[in-house]
Amino acid sequence: MTIPHTLKAGLWMLGAVISFTSMAVAGREMASELDTFEIMMYRSIIGVLVVLTIASISGSLKSVSRERFGLHLVRNLCHFTGQNLWFYALTVIPLSQVFAFEFSSPIWMALMAPIFLREKLTRTRLITVILGFLGILIVAQPGNIAMGPGVAAAALCAIAFAGTFIATKLLSQTQSTTSILFWLTCMQLFFGIICSFYDGDVAIPSLAALPLIILVGCAGLFGHFCITTALRLAPIMLIAPIDFLRLPIIAIIGASFYNEAIDIWIIIGAIIIFAANYLNIRSENKVKAVKSAHQ
Repeated sequence: MTIPHTLKAGLWMLGAVISFTSMAVAGREMASELDTFEIMMYRSIIGVLVVLTIASISGSLKSVSRERFGLHLVRNLCHFTGQNLWFYALTVIPLSQVFAFEFSSPIWMALMAPIFLREKLTRTRLITVILGFLGILIVAQPGNIAMGPGVAAAALCAIAFAGTFIATKLLSQTQSTTSILFWLTCMQLFFGIICSFYDGDVAIPSLAALPLIILVGCAGLFGHFCITTALRLAPIMLIAPIDFLRLPIIAIIGASFYNEAIDIWIIIGAIIIFAANYLNIRSENKVKAVKSAHQ
């Protein structure tokens, strides 16, 4: 019996949900032993080994190119910054709040696209941005929650991830996936080593932490692979809602294992952010459909 592409895409997206959720939990568990720079360094060691092994077996290592090296550098500085902020935020604010802020990345991408991708800031995108910022304010809850470094880190990581996506979109026009992943892991390992050794004190992970490091190293790569595969099988409109499952799942994990209260305002804010993103996706798909019909 043949499995429909839509169902396959949904299963791949569930794989991404599990990967990113497990990475968040592992990141919080390691925080007692390692700082964010050390987590990134050890994660990148695993990433380099995985990418080199898979690329060698598949024969795609030859597609690695130094072309647009500067853009690779910008992309990976954005990603390294965003990932460090994300790991830090996981340790100081509720997990659900971190994920809610992370969902705001497409809002920042809508603002960056006219500048870096020369795309128009349409009326729908403007409405998306306004709704998204409303959701961000509800999640941040200024006045009710102290605007500490954890909230700032979670908000800023979304901006850094948006920059990463913009740079990736530009690179994907001329660079292979293997080349992008190769420079991703190698550069972030280099950044991680520099930042970890700057104070001359690098923690060696315990045997108990090793499985968590491997999990973090593999989960990120596998999660992005799942999303890429899902997008090849089904439209983003169908699979985007599945990614939103990360929020209730991480909220339940936070309540069950870390005694975090399930804040209804964080859920409401995240729903508004998701609705804004989904509105933008629907609009973009309609525009593409009209263009295809006229070709």
